[in-house]
Order: sequence, then C-alpha cells, then structure tokens
Amino acid sequence: MDGFRITGGKRLSGRIRVDGSKNAALPQMAAALMAKGPVQLRNLPRLSDIDNMVRLMKELGCKVEHDGSDLRLETSDDGSWHARYDIVKTMRASICVLGPLLARYGQARVAMPGGCAIGDRPVDLHLRGLEALGAKIELDGGDIVARADRLKGGTIFLGGPFGSTVLGTANVMCAATRAEGVTIIESAACEPEIQDLAVMLNSMGASISGAGTPRITIRGCTELYGCDHQVMPDRIVAATLAIASAITNGDVTIEDFPMDHLLAVVDRLQATGVRLERLDPLEPAGRCTVKVTSERRLKPALFTTQPYPGFPTDIQAQMMTLLCFADGNSIVTEKIFPDRFLHVSELTRMGALVYRQGGTVVVQGVNRLVGAPVMASDLRGSASLVLAGLAAEGTTTISRIYHLDRGYSRLEDQLNALGADIERFDVDAEEARSAESDCSTGTPVT
Repeated sequence: MDGFRITGGKRLSGRIRVDGSKNAALPQMAAALMAKGPVQLRNLPRLSDIDNMVRLMKELGCKVEHDGSDLRLETSDDGSWHARYDIVKTMRASICVLGPLLARYGQARVAMPGGCAIGDRPVDLHLRGLEALGAKIELDGGDIVARADRLKGGTIFLGGPFGSTVLGTANVMCAATRAEGVTIIESAACEPEIQDLAVMLNSMGASISGAGTPRITIRGCTELYGCDHQVMPDRIVAATLAIASAITNGDVTIEDFPMDHLLAVVDRLQATGVRLERLDPLEPAGRCTVKVTSERRLKPALFTTQPYPGFPTDIQAQMMTLLCFADGNSIVTEKIFPDRFLHVSELTRMGALVYRQGGTVVVQGVNRLVGAPVMASDLRGSASLVLAGLAAEGTTTISRIYHLDRGYSRLEDQLNALGADIERFDVDAEEARSAESDCSTGTPVT
C-alpha cells in the first residue's frame, strides 16, 4: 500500500496542464458498448478508475487498445451483458454500463456498485428511469437484472432528495438513444460531463437536445456508430491545482482550465483573496489559461455545495483546507452528501480548528498547520490532505493514497514539477523494516 511523505512550506510555481476528466470518460467508455464500429476517446487521464473500467470493458467483450492518453474501444457482437461484482466493487461509476448494456442486448446484469465511503448513494433513480422506458428490473444475489424486449420512449422525472443524479441521467440517456420514439428526461443532471456525453452520443448518430439543462430530449434511433471524441478537461482536478497554488502562496499557470465549468468555485476563491488571471481568450469549449496567485492574508468565506452550476461537492474538502488559513471564521454546508466530512478529523490532527454540526462545518482560521500522520478515506478528502501537507510546517505522511490515485494522475509528480516535495513510498514495506529494526535492537514493540 502506497503513501505520501510531504515536506511542507514549498511555494509552488510554474506551468501545468489539466488532464482529461475521469467523470466524463467513464460514462463515455460505457457508451462505446452501444456502438457499431470502433470508438476513439482522446485525452483520457491514466487513473486506477480508468484501468478498472478497461478491465470491465474487456470482460464485457470489448477490444481495448491504449496509446498514451488515447483509447480505442470496439465491442463485438457476441459480448457479455454481465458486469461481475469482482470488478464492479472497485468503483461506483461502473453502474454506468447498465443503460448501454440494456440498449445493446435487451438485458443487463450489473452487480451493485462500490466506491468511496462518503455516504449513501442509492441507484433507485437509475432503475426508476429504466423502468419508465419499459425495462423489467429485479435484484438477484446482489446483482441488478434488467430486461426489455423493446425500449420505448416516455417522460421520466429523475429528481431525488439531494438533486438530480449524474450517472442516472447518463444511464437513462444512453438507453433512450435506442428506445422507440421520443424520451424526455425532466430534472436531468446539468453537469458538464452530461453535456460532453451528449456531444459524443450525437457524433455516434444519436439525436439529443437540451443536455446541460434540466430537460433533455432524446429521439431514439436504430443504430449507433463509432466516433472520435476528445474528453473534456477535468474541472475537479483544475480546481484542486488552483487551490494548491493559493494555499502555498504560489504562482502557477494552468492550461486547459475549464473556466465556464468552475464559475461557482472561481467566485468563492476570489472572495477569499485568490486571484485567477485569464491569460488568453476563452476557447469555444470554455477553456483558457489562467495564472493563480493569492493575497498573503486570506479572507473567510461561506459556501454550500449544490448540483451544477452550484459549488461542486467534489471541491468541498479542498476548499475547506484553504479556509483553514483564512483570517476569521468560515462556514461550509454540504447539501449533496451530508456525511462527506471524513477529512475533518484528519485536518484536526494537523492543527485545524474545524467544528462539525450535522451537514455544516465551521472553520476557524489558524496561523499554521503542523505536519502529522494522517489517513485518506475517500478520493477528494485525500486531495485535501495533500493540500494541507503542502502548506503545513514539517512533514506530513498520508496513508491509503490509493483513493487519490482513483481521480488524480500521479499527482505527486505534477506537484513536484511545480516545486513541491512529495515522496511516494510503500507503507507496508516501511512498517516491516521498522518492526525488524525494533526486534534487532531489542526495542519492545507496543
């Protein structure tokens, strides 16, 4: 098991480019199951989640060829429609194969998904949406089994207690491309990743309009074909890099920064005293190059996580870490996953003053954080601990960083190129050496 050893106090500077989006790429890989012909996806990040999805696609009968950041997928006519638990348990996003499998084969068997321990994320909206298209759903031995002789369009409401569902919208939208007639998804997720999936599906021959709004209209078609698609930049990675620059009082230029997709985050960063200077005009896709610097005294801020275009829940932990250095009290309210605060106790170990009450945390700014051994418990929480380690005095060790590797491509290499001091090490091997040393010297092990 790998860990990070971070020597804090290094000011970041330099230039970096944002990788492709994991949350966009995974549903797009699943959508390739419906294509007649090869699908070429470009600008994919090299992540453990992508690798696990590749394993799943191969098991489902898809031929996969990797060439750097490009991926070529081609599904055979005799592929499998069973996504087994052994692979699905490694990541929650594997549920996004449910709709494409049902659309291609008229049946799908997908194990209930695993993923981060950040609170309940039920799949009932996915199933409700597919049932509205005519699928029969049952649970069998921990698997979701869906069958439909012929999918038929209809009007589907996908709103839930914490807003719309991104992967549920992706599943229903994929299945509806092969349904008979017109499907309207009401209370659809508006996230940019859904917009990017719709662009890809349309290039495959689908007819989708309204993606990016709460109402998406899909006109069913008989066939989908291969395509060549460029995956959008990862807005969560972009925001994390911007906060890394700010928390170290750095001077970092970020290329392929998806400004249009991060307006809520940019607003809160500017409110704290972080400057994001656009160095070139926005490209048609809303990307640009920004220079990120910050004032020496950060201001406190209030924010509430919301569905897009609100403040993303995936940036909550990173922003909270930045606010630990603000001059005053900040309030963070989590409305998407009310239990997504596993990082709070770890930040406290480093000297942060954070107080949780239900879905709200009060952050009392401090002058410094101090390095300490901490443990990552989820993907974005682990990123917040890396940020804390960059700014802390002394050395911070972070264990269980396999969570981080799910969503960040060798983050230590990217940050070290900007001047950070992060070492990846084998936690188990180091503990074993330490135990051997204690035994050889006669030091009692407690």
